[in-house]
This record gives sequence, C-alpha cells and structure tokens, in this order.
Amino acid sequence: MNKPTFILGALSALALAGGAHAQQFPIADKLADKVVMKYQTSTCEQLAMQKAMKAQQPPSAMEQRVITALRNDPAMRQEFMNRIAAPVVNKLFECGMIP
Repeated sequence: MNKPTFILGALSALALAGGAHAQQFPIADKLADKVVMKYQTSTCEQLAMQKAMKAQQPPSAMEQRVITALRNDPAMRQEFMNRIAAPVVNKLFECGMIP
C-alpha cells in the first residue's frame, strides 16, 4: 500500500469513527451546538446580563433534566464538556469574566 492511499484510508476511518461517536449522544450534541452558538454570537454585555438574571432564577425543569442526565452519564458528560469547553472558556476569557 502506498503512502497516499494509506493516509486517505486512515483519514476516512477517523471520519467514520468520529461521526459514529458524535451520534452516540444526539441530544447532548444538539445542546452543545446550541451552547457554543450562544457564546459565539453573544456580546460580552449580553453574557453578563444573562449571568446576572440566571443567578436570580432556579433552573427550569428542562435544564434540571439535562443536568441530571449529564451527572448520571459520565460518557455523555465528557462528550458534552469536550464540545463546549474551549469555545465557552475562550469567550469568558475575552470578556474578562474569568482571570
């Protein structure tokens, strides 16, 4: 097997494995996409206002179910956190909301 064919085969296998892994938790994937989009499209002022308002309200029933599901399924939680961590932390850092 020549080198270009091997590389193409390896990339194809990784793409298929990645696609299968992403579909393992479709609800967590959709939620992660929504969270990332929120942080990418929100201004720092909007995020600060949302944080202040959120501190005054208890979690909704839907949020509570999602939190419970993430606490009860470590694999789902890891997939979700891996998807949102970098974009969220970068935005919070840019906004001066974390040191």
